[in-house]
Amino acid sequence: MFHFLQKKPFLSDLIPSGHIDIHSHLLPGIDDGAATVEDTLFLTRELHQLGFEQCITTPHIMSSVWENTPKTIDNAFQSAQTALENRRNILSGFAAEYLIDPTFVKLFQQGQLLTLKDNLVLVEISYLNPPIQLYDILFDLQIAGYKPVLAHPERYPYYHQKFNEYYKLKNAGCLFQLNLLSTVGYYGVEVAKTAETLLEKGLIDFVGSDVHHENHLKAFSNRILFRNTTLLKKAIDNNQFFRK
Repeated sequence: MFHFLQKKPFLSDLIPSGHIDIHSHLLPGIDDGAATVEDTLFLTRELHQLGFEQCITTPHIMSSVWENTPKTIDNAFQSAQTALENRRNILSGFAAEYLIDPTFVKLFQQGQLLTLKDNLVLVEISYLNPPIQLYDILFDLQIAGYKPVLAHPERYPYYHQKFNEYYKLKNAGCLFQLNLLSTVGYYGVEVAKTAETLLEKGLIDFVGSDVHHENHLKAFSNRILFRNTTLLKKAIDNNQFFRK
């Protein structure tokens, strides 16, 4: 699938000036992303230099691990905004990355979800196995008025050999958000192959940086593994939908 003899562009080359990001962990001290305000300052500065103009940052909400709320996220966002005063501030807003679990069901039943835009909510599932009631939850989520955007579908290994599951998820109402670092093999070759196939099949709607730390930033200097970047560029351009 990959053509290693032909030099491919660096991922950083594909980031257009004015890029809009919808998945990152830039707020200080509330999940496994930026640990301090200084980390937030560093990450936002470097992302801006890469071409990022606006970031809707998305801290984890994960029961028993990262039990964030709209209030804890807003507090961290306000701390970041204060620190970024008089600096180049690319933090345009916040939402959350919700793990689909029983707590998530309670949250959307109560109408308390933070959205990327309108009714679009960023969700993820376990890397070990999908929830038993996944499709029921997705149905109920949409009945409650939300539209799921599934984060990094290429990173769920149990779907790699069951590709039809991706079509089932799309038919169940999911939009797909590809992680940019998947395109350079950051998460492994199998993830990169799946990412390319999802693009080729027209299943990817948006992209996200999913930046947590400096090593993620460094990976933007790696070369794209795909034989053709046209569809990836289109997915990157789709993020302009979220411009404020």
